[in-house]
Amino acid sequence: MDAGAESNVAVLRAADLQGVSGFANKPHPGEVIHEMGTARMGKDPKQSVVNAFNQCHDAANVFITDGACMASTACQNPSLTYMALTARACAYAVDQLKRGAL
Repeated sequence: MDAGAESNVAVLRAADLQGVSGFANKPHPGEVIHEMGTARMGKDPKQSVVNAFNQCHDAANVFITDGACMASTACQNPSLTYMALTARACAYAVDQLKRGAL
């Protein structure tokens, strides 16, 4: 257990929490990764792959709604963000289909 984990355990025990213990598990390679940034979102087609609705600049009927549009992320699970991006992209795509733009 590293110093940060030891400090956290000490704080929790000082607050009278019961059954607190640390752990020193190291993830296996590839276990906690979120690939990001391979289809960056942006306004300029020369510097990005998708627009604000995850629609490809070069192919209007292609939407990329995974983490590829995000330049980076923290170690927390980004699944809810992916779901929100997908919902927004779908709503936009349906609107565009209704307008005859796709």
